[in-house]
Amino acid sequence: MIQPGRTGPSETFDVAIIGAGAAGLMCAIAAGQRGRRVLLLDHADEPGKKILISGGGRCNFTNLDVSPERFFSKNPHFCKSALARYTQHDFIALVEKHGIAYHEKTLGQLFCDGSAREIVRMLLDECAAVNVDLRTGHRITDISHAGEFRIGTDHGEFTATSLVLATGGLSIPKMGATDFAHRMAKSFGLPLTETRPGLVPLTFGTDDLALMASLSGVAVEAVVHCGKVSFREALLFTHRGLSGPAILQISSVWRSGQSIVIDLLPGTDAPVVLIDGKRARPKADPKTILGQMLPQRLAQALADAHLPTKPIGEITDKDLKNFGALLNAWRVTPAGSEGYAKAEVTVGGVDTKALSSKTMQAHDVPGLFVIGEAVDVTGWLGGYNFQWAWSSGWAAGEVV
Repeated sequence: MIQPGRTGPSETFDVAIIGAGAAGLMCAIAAGQRGRRVLLLDHADEPGKKILISGGGRCNFTNLDVSPERFFSKNPHFCKSALARYTQHDFIALVEKHGIAYHEKTLGQLFCDGSAREIVRMLLDECAAVNVDLRTGHRITDISHAGEFRIGTDHGEFTATSLVLATGGLSIPKMGATDFAHRMAKSFGLPLTETRPGLVPLTFGTDDLALMASLSGVAVEAVVHCGKVSFREALLFTHRGLSGPAILQISSVWRSGQSIVIDLLPGTDAPVVLIDGKRARPKADPKTILGQMLPQRLAQALADAHLPTKPIGEITDKDLKNFGALLNAWRVTPAGSEGYAKAEVTVGGVDTKALSSKTMQAHDVPGLFVIGEAVDVTGWLGGYNFQWAWSSGWAAGEVV
C-alpha cells in the first residue's frame, strides 16, 4: 500500500528500506515473501523514478549475457555471489509472469515493448502481494542505532531491527539523486571508495573540440581503449566532445588526465587501404577514398585536418601511412565529463570490503545493509546495472 504523508506515533517494523528504486523494491519483495514486516520509504512523490526514464522510457531491465566480468569494482569478485543467486533469468521469469512483452535490442539488451511503467507496476504489485508498507514523500531527518534502528522523518518516527540503504548514487540529481546512502554509510563507520560519474559523455577542449563540434551528430562504429579496457560500439560526435555507447562505456574506467585511443576503422588496416587506394585511383581526392569507409562529413574533416589538399596520388606513402595509423589509433585526452547531471550511474561507493558479498550486510554493524548503486559495483551499459540492483536487493531481502 502507498501512503504518502501519513502521520502518527512511532511504528515498528522488521525491516526499514530507504529508497524505493530498483534495488529497494526488489529487496522489499524478497523480504516480504519471507513474512517480514517491511517498511519502504522514499523522499520522492512516487517510486521507481529512474526506472521510468531508463531505456528511453522502455527500461533496459537486464541483459542476456550478465557475467561478473561485466562489472567494475575495487573487488571484482564481490558481485559474483549475488549475481549467481538471483540471475537475469530469474528477473526475466518475473517479467513473463506479469505478461510484460519485451524484446532484445542489441548485445543482449532486453527492453519492454511498451513502457517502463510496466516494470514499476510489476514491482509494486509484487510488493502489495506481500504487504510491503510503502511510504512516499518522506524526508529522512535522522537515523540512530542502539539495539534497533530508529528512523526520524518529517512524517513521524519508525523503528526496525534491520535497515537497508538503497537510495543509489549521485547520478541524475534532477531525479532526486543525492549522496544520502554514502553519508549514512559513512556515519556508521563504513568506508567509501572514490566516486565519480560513470556512463557519461566526455568533454574536450581546444583543437580537439573544434573538430568534434564541427562533426556534431555524426556517428561511427569504433573501438575505444583506455588502458587495458576497450569497447566496440557506436561513437557519437557532439558539440561538447564525444558520446555514444562506446564513450559511455569507457567513461566508467577513464580518470581525469588520462588519454583514450580510438580506432575509427576497427578490423581495417587503414594504412594499407589508403596505399591501395592511391595505387588504384591516383587522381582521387583522399576524402573520396576515405568516404568509402567512414561517414562523408567525418572523412572530409579528417582529410582536411591531416592531409595536404591534392590528389591522393601526389601524397607520399609515408604521409598516408601516418594518417592511416591515426585512423586506427587516434589518441585524445578528454578535458572532463558532463558530470553527474548526464551520468547514468555513479562509479564507486560503499567499499565492498565492509560488506558481506552473500548478504550485503555490513560486517561491523549487524542489521545494516547497503544495496544497488550505493555500493562500489558498476555495470556496463546495457541493463547490467539494473541486474545488479535486482540481484543485490534480492540477496539482502533473503536475510534481512
